[in-house]
Amino acid sequence: MEIAVIVELKKIFEASANEQNGVEFWLARDLQELLGYSDWRNFLNTIVKSKITCNSVGEEILDHFVDVTKKVKIGSGAERELDDIMLTRYACYLIAQNKPLADFLPTITITAKQLATEITNYNVKQNDLKGEHSITGEHVKNNKDIRNLLGKSGIQPEQLPAEEDINKLKRRIKSIDKVVDKKKLKRGK
Repeated sequence: MEIAVIVELKKIFEASANEQNGVEFWLARDLQELLGYSDWRNFLNTIVKSKITCNSVGEEILDHFVDVTKKVKIGSGAERELDDIMLTRYACYLIAQNKPLADFLPTITITAKQLATEITNYNVKQNDLKGEHSITGEHVKNNKDIRNLLGKSGIQPEQLPAEEDINKLKRRIKSIDKVVDKKKLKRGK
């Protein structure tokens, strides 16, 4: 699948996001259109399957699927209530797993689940989902912290003889710790 198509689909999906009190969500009726469902009842069947999947992996359904009612204008200018569902990103992912994209994009023969995988892989490459760059940065920070800790004990790895093994190093650290403990005791008296 072309990256350009993935990027375009992701833009459409992200543009339909809503936000309330710092919480990102999508409305099921908007997602219904994005996924090409013409009938709300058929889409509800997919939502029910997704709720079952959500529950089976140990997630709370109400954390990802929240029933709401919104008012919509009808032809006469009056308003009527319409059932809808607020969905988390995870809920959207579960729903999309059940929909072949060929129904609304005939040129693409890929399921929404495959698309979600492609988008995730693309995002990781772009460092959007804690990709390699973020992880590498964390590794560098951890290595610096360990080096600082060793330095406080008077150990500089590049100055250790190559033949010194771990047991020798442990004994050396213990002896340094004993000296430090003795100094602390003397200061405390």
